[in-house]
Amino acid sequence: MKNLALLSAAHTHTRGYVDNINERDDCRLVSLWDDVEDRGRRYSEECGADYSADLASVVERVDVDGFIICAENTGHLPLLEAAIPMGKPIFCEKPLATKAADAKRALMLAREHDTILHMGYFQPFAAEMQGVITCIESGKLGSITHIRYRNAHHAAYGRWFDKPDLAWFASRELAGGGAFMDMGTHAVHLVRTVFGPTSEVFATIGNVSGIYPDVDDNGLALCRLESGALATIEASWVQTGGLSGLEVTGSEGTLFNNPGQGYVVAAPQKEAEPVAPGTERPRAIDRLIAAISGEIGAEELDADLVCAVDAVAVMEACYRSQETGTWMSVESV
Repeated sequence: MKNLALLSAAHTHTRGYVDNINERDDCRLVSLWDDVEDRGRRYSEECGADYSADLASVVERVDVDGFIICAENTGHLPLLEAAIPMGKPIFCEKPLATKAADAKRALMLAREHDTILHMGYFQPFAAEMQGVITCIESGKLGSITHIRYRNAHHAAYGRWFDKPDLAWFASRELAGGGAFMDMGTHAVHLVRTVFGPTSEVFATIGNVSGIYPDVDDNGLALCRLESGALATIEASWVQTGGLSGLEVTGSEGTLFNNPGQGYVVAAPQKEAEPVAPGTERPRAIDRLIAAISGEIGAEELDADLVCAVDAVAVMEACYRSQETGTWMSVESV
């Protein structure tokens, strides 16, 4: 039985993680810290976990095997600084941070204390995307020239963040950004994972609905990759329909998500061929338990952490590009 501690229940995904833990027979939540006492006590009582407003008393518990961080985006680093020196695996919601300097500090601490740290990204690990990655790595598409990824939903029009527990998503101070920070980071992380580092970006990010006016509700970025390919990232809280997912164009064919069929590869004068799913990799709580149990190699975990750190640098450059109206360079790890 693995004992877990939750550091903040602020994130909208906390509910899903707690439900997952409660359904499992190999782990349990034993301790919880939250700077919002009412929120923390609600979750702790539901799980039978001890609540404490004293962060040190939670991270220093000797019976805890791993930590889950679900704080507001800009609150990740202080919790990471407290938990990483304990040397126990940590699952932190995405993004790792909202500033590249903070993400690099977390990486430095993780390596200094030999601590496993992974994020709340899940898209690269799904069976469908594992199949896509295998297809791309096989060279079937030829030389990759263009990549497009849309990650979007209708959160603004759906008033998803009107609830007190989730209101921070609409606060620039606590979230670091809006839809592009929330949804764009998934797309940026996926592109970094599959296609490598980005060298420079140009972005336009704004608010069209006026519903959560302190933050953006849509954004689009052009990312020039070190490979020479050009990636388009689109993120939104005001998407009321249409297609989402990955599209990759190469000299020999294009891979895209075909409605009702899943991912396929097509080329001129050729019929579309389905892309076979791969083997799903652990994600979220599954990944944390696998890390605690030593079932995931250090090389895989460290490679993904580097992608998460680079994703923060790309996101920061995108927001700076919006402010300056210019291309911004990106410094990878």
